[in-house]
Amino acid sequence: MKFKEIKAMDREQLNEKMAEVKKDLIKSNAQVATGTVPKSPGQIRQMKKTVAKIMTAMNQKMRDKKE
Repeated sequence: MKFKEIKAMDREQLNEKMAEVKKDLIKSNAQVATGTVPKSPGQIRQMKKTVAKIMTAMNQKMRDKKE
């Protein structure tokens, strides 16, 4: 997911997307922990990056509200 798309979302959408991505990340990490090979190993890295992008956008929106 591109940062432009994430930046355009409002706070509720960001929270929903964050919950969705974290849920998928937990499932993928559980697969790795049990020893099974995930469908796409690069997908875990991509999900982590998406979580970071969402958190960055949320923090920027929080800072903008304070000012």
